[in-house]
Amino acid sequence: MCGRYTLSTPVEALPGEFGLAGPLPELRPSYNVAPMQEVPAVVTGSGEGRRLEMLRWGLTPAWADDPGIGARMINARSETVAEKPSFRRAFKERRCLIVADGFYEWQKTNSGKQPYYARMKSGRPFAFAGLWESWNKDGEGGIRSCTILTTDANDLVGGIHHRMPVILPPEYYEPWLDPDLREPDQLLPLLAPYSTNDMEAYPVSRRVNSPSNDGPGCIEPAA
Repeated sequence: MCGRYTLSTPVEALPGEFGLAGPLPELRPSYNVAPMQEVPAVVTGSGEGRRLEMLRWGLTPAWADDPGIGARMINARSETVAEKPSFRRAFKERRCLIVADGFYEWQKTNSGKQPYYARMKSGRPFAFAGLWESWNKDGEGGIRSCTILTTDANDLVGGIHHRMPVILPPEYYEPWLDPDLREPDQLLPLLAPYSTNDMEAYPVSRRVNSPSNDGPGCIEPAA
């Protein structure tokens, strides 16, 4: 699964990376993004270009009675996302790019779980494959939320954990966001483990285990 990630890249650098149009939200650097926080995602609408919007991480389906269900839906397995009732409609109609520049996975050891930080060797931002939903019930106010798709780990992450988030290469951004593509046989091939060639990973301090810890020290190599 993917339970924490980072986005410290200045927001002004994101339009060039993701082909964004329109105003940008204010973003502060975050080295420990946690579930149920507001996160930036690239979305499109009918006849509109790509725009950056803030979504709550933890998808709340439109049919849910309790918006708190989102805390259990921070990830969606790519292998079953087209069939699962919680995700299948968003998979067809509401796909997004969740912007990041690194993520954490935990390796089981004899002394407990050791966090590792994975990122691109270049340090550039990238996109997780995501889905988003809009929830509004009984006048409680609208919630726009998202989930990150996961897949089998590549060779780099596989030594740490058996799953990893789906990272989309830039050439997959257009088909993933295309509202005219709706069928699983058009979309599922995009959700493969990312190549190890451009990535690196290293152990970091367990201070990242608490979402209250947020700063550059979270991604410093462990002593």
